[in-house]
Amino acid sequence: MARLTGTDGAGEVAERIRARRGGTLRPLDRMLLHSPPLADGWNSLLGAIRQRTALPADLRELVILRIAVLNRADYEWVAHEAEARAAGLGPAQLDALRDEHADAHPALDERQRRTLAYTDAMTRHVHVPDEVFDALHDHFTPAELVELTATVAAYSMVSRFLVALRVELPTPAATGTPDTAHRRTT
Repeated sequence: MARLTGTDGAGEVAERIRARRGGTLRPLDRMLLHSPPLADGWNSLLGAIRQRTALPADLRELVILRIAVLNRADYEWVAHEAEARAAGLGPAQLDALRDEHADAHPALDERQRRTLAYTDAMTRHVHVPDEVFDALHDHFTPAELVELTATVAAYSMVSRFLVALRVELPTPAATGTPDTAHRRTT
């Protein structure tokens, strides 16, 4: 059960969020709207990460789902599994994200494994060893490295917000996710 009741979603900021989301508000949005200035900034930041970066969608969704697993943020998995599939991640890759050693899983290619090693280091330890960062240089431009880092940082923030406030899971209709996606993350 959520620790706070979501808002009714009224006002200018709520309309901007609805515009980015295709007309609907999710439980996360309703929680954020307790503080419209915060919700507005959040919407701008996450809108930029989701819609205005060069980072490929499959890697962005790989990062988001891995953070969902690491931080036990079920909401995040439910909200992004369908998007990950649409971005080209298959069942074996999605299952690999639940593996403790996903950064070595054979279902993932080298770029994905290196991305996960970076995601894991940032999420679990904050400090990233030089060898983990240096391994990314063959796969990413400087702009993509900045965008990857911002994506990991932002979705770590998202997951912590969701988990701390126990934001209720979004409905499948709101996310385009089939009901079968509501399995628990480990």
